[in-house]
Amino acid sequence: MVTASNAEVGEVWWRLAYRRVRNLKLPWISVFIMLILLVCAGFAPLVAPHDPTEINILDGKLAPGENLNYPLGTDILGRDMLSRLIYGARTTVFISLVALGTGALAGTVIGLVAGFREGWFDAITMRAADAALGFPTILVAMVIVVIMGAGIESIILAVLLTVWARFARMIRGDVLSIKDMDYITAAKIAGVSMPMIIWRHVFPNTVNTLMIITSLQVGQVILLEASLSFLGLGLPVGEPAWGIMVSEGKAVILDVWWLSLLPGVAITVVVLAFNYFGDWMRDALDPKLRRL
Repeated sequence: MVTASNAEVGEVWWRLAYRRVRNLKLPWISVFIMLILLVCAGFAPLVAPHDPTEINILDGKLAPGENLNYPLGTDILGRDMLSRLIYGARTTVFISLVALGTGALAGTVIGLVAGFREGWFDAITMRAADAALGFPTILVAMVIVVIMGAGIESIILAVLLTVWARFARMIRGDVLSIKDMDYITAAKIAGVSMPMIIWRHVFPNTVNTLMIITSLQVGQVILLEASLSFLGLGLPVGEPAWGIMVSEGKAVILDVWWLSLLPGVAITVVVLAFNYFGDWMRDALDPKLRRL
């Protein structure tokens, strides 16, 4: 009796895994950009060559490539642009995860309950969602900043107060089409409680929609955070955030062009990567839009 060795079994497993990944037809450029963003955010102190807030006037206004110690140049105060971009990725990822995660959780719970129960709760929450979608997020952020002051908490709260409505609306639509299924009716007849029905039978059927909305919203949240920082409604001036870096360079854009260009390119590339990945996920998970 011939038995396969551990090496042969491992080789077969890797071949099968490779084939499965290849068949997914992932948008590899978007995946690569997102991996770089996550690595920069998670290991910023190890990846960044310099302290992003260290001032060195003697090395100020160095253009990209002019000094090998500063491959992407320096700003007016001599701070390393590459290090500030890396730490800016950490700020962007943190705000996106906290704000979008909280908004997704709140919107999903509201959408599940509103769609399943309907009645007065559904009417009130959906009118609130309509109101939230009708207010520009920038305007909401300005009101919050006036009340709470500028800071990362204001950005997260502004995103949360507007993004939950998108999740609630989409999840509610899914629940309305699921709740009349035979297996839901059978669970009700069997005496299963409403929370258990929602958790065991309804929510798993909305996960695809939840993943698609989340992937599509990440790029918008990143762009929103950069816009608020650019307007001075986010982190304090001088902090390593992409929006602040663009704002700091706008006054000297003709002389020190890389101050605004580099963070602007970073924002554009990351937002496009997440949007394209969201489109791929929508096509891959939604049977109505799946490409043959």
